[in-house]
Amino acid sequence: MNERLKALADAGVSIWLDDLSRERLTSGDLVQLIKEQSVVGVTTNPTIFASALSDGEAYAEQVAELAAAGTKTQEAVHAIMADDVREACDLFTEVNKATGGVDGRVSIEVDAQLANDTDATITQAKMLWELVDRPNAFVKIPATEAGLPAITAATAAGISVNVTLIFSLERYQAVIDAYLTGLEEAAAAGIDLSTIHSVASFFVSRVDAEVDKRLDEIGTPEAAELKGKAAIANARLAYHAFAETVATERWQALAAQGANTQRPLWASTGVKNPDYPDTLYVTELVVADTVNTMPEKTMDAFGDHGEVHGDKVSGDDVAAQARQVMDALAGVGIDFDDVVLVLEQEGVEKFVKSGEELTATVESAMSGSAGKA
Repeated sequence: MNERLKALADAGVSIWLDDLSRERLTSGDLVQLIKEQSVVGVTTNPTIFASALSDGEAYAEQVAELAAAGTKTQEAVHAIMADDVREACDLFTEVNKATGGVDGRVSIEVDAQLANDTDATITQAKMLWELVDRPNAFVKIPATEAGLPAITAATAAGISVNVTLIFSLERYQAVIDAYLTGLEEAAAAGIDLSTIHSVASFFVSRVDAEVDKRLDEIGTPEAAELKGKAAIANARLAYHAFAETVATERWQALAAQGANTQRPLWASTGVKNPDYPDTLYVTELVVADTVNTMPEKTMDAFGDHGEVHGDKVSGDDVAAQARQVMDALAGVGIDFDDVVLVLEQEGVEKFVKSGEELTATVESAMSGSAGKA
């Protein structure tokens, strides 16, 4: 067992791997990460699956079967993703049981092309949930304006949701409300709230990448001093909002009915600026009742030289310091509302592009397989 990663887990941070492929499943690699690296969950997205499918050998047999059956391309994409997610869920069964359903979770994402279509997102979320057919799965729904009512509807139907692409505190508050409303509707429908879980994926490094670029354009010494501070301050304020939520009467009423908290999840934690420590978005966001989903490169870096210096996130003093950073950014001319708007649009566009690449890869593989037949 890696002691540095174990220390992180002991501090209350659930370590999830931001990657999945059939090779990881069949080679025993994921099992090894569970045993030795304290990995207790997995997140996926279209980019990850597009990369996995580029290695056609691991998927060749299934692709051939789907092609022979005359399966439509998009249905084949969903079948391939669901099979990987289902198998990973099964590998995490014991973790899921041991943590009361909190960890041992594997995410599958609705098509990014549906990010601005509420009804289609709801329909596909229900389809993916039934297709994977595992209680420890998560369906990922983006926190777009159209995604918010879909989050409520999916939660109300008893589906566990990983809310993704959250950048702003304002949108995060809307996500919290969407989840609580979904729980209230689920309770009214007689659904056991203890069976519903959720995480809210707050993106980190992308915030610094966009803000730092703007700070460089401003070019003043005051602006330079603020580089690398926006993402962590923003995430710490998000945790403060989470802590305030669980203290409300509204939440307490749901908790009394068995509801689970929607834990903050730190996503996009791979460092994009080589000048920053490669464990920056892990070390500086240590706090209990959170998830950090890491690319393997970041996980390996923390396992090699990462350090846990206690809780770096909770408390009014930390929140006050984070607000000072955000105020200082505004003071030098950073329009943070515009920053998060750009990031959300770019995030959806990137996933749409990856989804198109994934579809094209599967279509090409199926055509090739059918040709050989």
